[in-house]
Amino acid sequence: MKAAIVTIGDEILIGQIVDTNSSYIAKALDKIGIATHEMLSISDDKQHILDTFHSLQNKVEVVIVTGGLGPTKDDITKKTFCEYFEDELLENEVVLSHVRSIIEGIYKRPITQINREQALVPTKAKVLFNQVGTAPGMWMEKEGTVFISLPGVPYEMKYLIDNEVIPNLVQKYERPYIVHQTIMTYGRGESMIAEQIEEWENNLPNFIKLAYLPSPGKVRLRLTARGLNEELLKNEIKRQVEKLDLLLHDIIVGYNEDEPIEVVLGRLLTDKKVTIATAESCTGGKIAATLSAVPGASNYFKGGVVSYATQAKIDALGIDENLVTKYGVVSAEVAIAMAKSVQHMMNSNYAIATTGNAGPTKGDDGAELGVVFIGIATPDKVFVAEFNFGQPREKVIDRAVSKALELIYKEILKK
Repeated sequence: MKAAIVTIGDEILIGQIVDTNSSYIAKALDKIGIATHEMLSISDDKQHILDTFHSLQNKVEVVIVTGGLGPTKDDITKKTFCEYFEDELLENEVVLSHVRSIIEGIYKRPITQINREQALVPTKAKVLFNQVGTAPGMWMEKEGTVFISLPGVPYEMKYLIDNEVIPNLVQKYERPYIVHQTIMTYGRGESMIAEQIEEWENNLPNFIKLAYLPSPGKVRLRLTARGLNEELLKNEIKRQVEKLDLLLHDIIVGYNEDEPIEVVLGRLLTDKKVTIATAESCTGGKIAATLSAVPGASNYFKGGVVSYATQAKIDALGIDENLVTKYGVVSAEVAIAMAKSVQHMMNSNYAIATTGNAGPTKGDDGAELGVVFIGIATPDKVFVAEFNFGQPREKVIDRAVSKALELIYKEILKK
């Protein structure tokens, strides 16, 4: 089965907002065995919408449209649906009652004509009830294709996908099974991994596909199996992952793409009942932000110091000025001193420190662009690793964050 996802809105096309709806919808469809064939973003133009509908008719089984269901004149999706399906709008009493309860009950103001028009839906449409907003979803069918219209507001779209769209699609269609398994690796590049696992990859069953999903400092390996026997697919995926683990055991940190290294690290810290702190220069607090973004981080993350300027390292962390003068602020010696200092200051078991030159120009220190020193303090030792992450600046910072989390994870794992 194939689906197309269409987002409607000039605000997407001019870059004013980022389309996150399509990603959410595609993941939801994938879980029930419907493959997304294409994603489109189109303008708030009636003819453009009609042309898109015609082009997708009978090409895919499901078309999910988001956007254009608001109460203002620039929201034209409902009227365009009526034209495409040769239908007309009619006030839906159930939807109207819901709209009134929100406007009058929650917002404490009289319902207006514009508000009432939210209850207008095509007569041929199956209404998808929107419990969290005023714009209902619509389900309409033409020949071999189901057209589903949803509001563009992300939390409303998500509610309708989870509670209306997916249950209805499951009921309507018999679908093949799609089983995914993602393996999270850190510390080795895509090409090196591909070379290392080439023989294993070449011998994968024809119903399993491997995808490499690289990003700074890490590579996700995604196995996808498609077929009619779910148990067979799951068993074969498990068998292949066990083989892969033997080849890449030293760089695998997890098996769920919804659990990046900071989540896995957080669980490890919690299980071992140990704490961590950070002292950052070139990464500007991004390691601390990454760690603290995980729910429950207060159990293990003591805090961080962003000592970006040289003087801040001396004043806030107590780094010896002579050490900076002798070795330079971007140096192994300063990274070690930062890690030891913040470990002592925060009374933590472990600490991470970063100092480097992210670019785009050389600083007063004269260190090469892309050079980063990462200091790691443990309960019984302190060590430092030097890297050159090249350019541009964003790449250096992202790779430094990933590498720092990888180093501390592997160190704690040894205990």
